[in-house]
Amino acid sequence: MIDNILTYKNAMSKPIVTGLMAYGMSGRIFHAPFLTTNPGFTFKAVVERHEKKAGKKYPGVISYDTVDELLNDDEIELIIVNTPNNTHFEYAVQALNAGKHVFIEKPAAVTVSEVKALYDLGKKLDLKVMVYQNRRYDSGFLSVKEVIESGRLGELMEVHFRLDRYRMAIGAKKFKETAGVPGNGLTYDLGAHLIDNAISIFGRPLSYHKTTAAYRPGSQVDDYFHIHLKYPNQLNVYLTSGLLIAEHTYGFVVHGTLGSFVKMRTDVQEAQLDADMMPTDEGFGIEPEGSDGKLVLMGLDGQKTIEWIKAPKGNYNGIFDAVYHTVRENALFPVTEEHIAWQIELLEN
Repeated sequence: MIDNILTYKNAMSKPIVTGLMAYGMSGRIFHAPFLTTNPGFTFKAVVERHEKKAGKKYPGVISYDTVDELLNDDEIELIIVNTPNNTHFEYAVQALNAGKHVFIEKPAAVTVSEVKALYDLGKKLDLKVMVYQNRRYDSGFLSVKEVIESGRLGELMEVHFRLDRYRMAIGAKKFKETAGVPGNGLTYDLGAHLIDNAISIFGRPLSYHKTTAAYRPGSQVDDYFHIHLKYPNQLNVYLTSGLLIAEHTYGFVVHGTLGSFVKMRTDVQEAQLDADMMPTDEGFGIEPEGSDGKLVLMGLDGQKTIEWIKAPKGNYNGIFDAVYHTVRENALFPVTEEHIAWQIELLEN
């Protein structure tokens, strides 16, 4: 075990000096804990325009007042763009023009033309454009992906991915809740995750139909969506999310000609990180007992058998490892330009 750890650290002997554009919920939960525990990164600086919080938890991290100060830091190689959705394109372009690789929170941009411009600029400047799609590394998604790819369900017919909340109040983040702000609403928020989940397994759909609605009193934006993706061989994939779902149902449902798989969304990483647990702590990413997925298979004699499938450990570190290998070794980033272009096409139209 010690040899494996040493090999891992030696393989990442040149950490990527990284700057974080914001230290709100996203920076505090989804980025800083990994930048400080993954040996492939050095968390050097963050932009904090008002209250300086990052240094209290991570002594030695520089807190800049402005984005320009962050981008003018010559030592920084990688910028994480975790600002409001409608600013991702502008800030990513600024960072690329400052000579920095970029790792952009979803959605990468709000239009397909912006996505193309970002990747084209990255290629022109020989810099990496990468998008943070952490839900590929949820324990539940890793579990359903393994079951699908095993082929045990036979030919797939119907797949459902859901990600629900119950939040009656209008949120404080104005960029998500205000009419007319590009990239607003639930579809651009949680929809980006679900669409990426589907695309990462099944690729680009042949066609799709999207339904959105607003149910919360006073809501200016969509707080419900249902997207039907049609694939070859009559495969139907359904992506659904709502902000007024009081009783959560299965997050993953897969029906094939030989059986079915169902599982609740029980990934613990976000809750653990929010409670100040670090990715290196014992038990991080491990689902609680009783969270196993249910695999139901039908035999040739019509006999039903049931297996309980334990999910792999959730691993948001996986996407940070991918960033390292992409920047340092020119590896192909798993969230490709095509994946993002297809995702934004579904979000935009």
